Amino acid sequence: MIKKMQKTLIAIAFSFLSFLSFSATTTTANAACSVHIGDFDWDSANIHSAIGSFILEHGYGCDVEVTKGSTNPILAALIDNQIDVIFEHWTDNNVALIDPELESGNLVFLGVNTPASEQAFFVDRATSDAHGITSVEDLKRPGISDLFTDPENPSKGRLTSCISGWTCYTINLVKLKEYGLDELYTNFDPGSGGALDAAIMGASTKGQPIVTYYWTPTSLMGKPEVDLVRLTEPAYDKACWDEMMVVVEDIKANGPDVYEPSCACEYKDMSLTKLATGKFAAGNADIIDFVNAYTIPTAEVNDMLAYYVDESGGDMEATAMHYLENSSNWESWVSSDIAAKVKEAL
Repeated sequence: MIKKMQKTLIAIAFSFLSFLSFSATTTTANAACSVHIGDFDWDSANIHSAIGSFILEHGYGCDVEVTKGSTNPILAALIDNQIDVIFEHWTDNNVALIDPELESGNLVFLGVNTPASEQAFFVDRATSDAHGITSVEDLKRPGISDLFTDPENPSKGRLTSCISGWTCYTINLVKLKEYGLDELYTNFDPGSGGALDAAIMGASTKGQPIVTYYWTPTSLMGKPEVDLVRLTEPAYDKACWDEMMVVVEDIKANGPDVYEPSCACEYKDMSLTKLATGKFAAGNADIIDFVNAYTIPTAEVNDMLAYYVDESGGDMEATAMHYLENSSNWESWVSSDIAAKVKEAL
């Protein structure tokens, strides 16, 4: 059986002791293999982990453990070889952390998961149209921040941001400073991915102004009630981004008081990727071949997310099975005999 460990790892970055206190080892003596998947606290990662888990358990006969948490403790556990595989990784958000591990061979890159994604600041279309807000520079115009008043700090507008355990929370903090917006807007942590979605959906259905960070692919962006305008920022520039990420990593390690002026630009639209430990890859060539082949077009990911939200009742395993039952794409990831075993289990 898949040991679904839906545990939120309440840990600061790289806190291995905290990780270990929330994780337990589950093995089956008769299992053909054992795989520990690292999962994150957002829907698309959860669905990919559920699909991967089902195939590994029923196709390969593996004992599968899934541990869920926020970005920093899960990546720390992967680096420490406590986790074997991650099915969705936002590569460019963690370059400084992950690149040295790839270069050393401690981690291995396993190709693209989802070919296209974006991260950005957005404003609801009604407010954008009414006030001509199309760029981050427009957010500085007199009176604009008043449209988005933060009820917890009424002297500022609220930029609904990432969760504090996500790297993008600190990226957005630095961006606000570099764009000259930190005196006008709070970098508001909604507390969870679900709360972030609820804030956007609530504002959209009530016709209330919102300026927010968000990303695709997601089911939310496909809902007819949600109509957001991406705000233009300085174009992505690798040198600028790398300079900014030095500051971001310093703040993550030492707190916001160490901030030093640097640079800022838009997020790079990127492909989502997969990772495994070098140790696991060396001893599990067939599983690595499967994970390396695993890729789902963005449109199919959006469809899965919509099914998860609107039809499955929030059941990740049901969503994974629905995908496997209704798409033939996944059969190209595995051999015909593995595919037959998966189909038999559906």
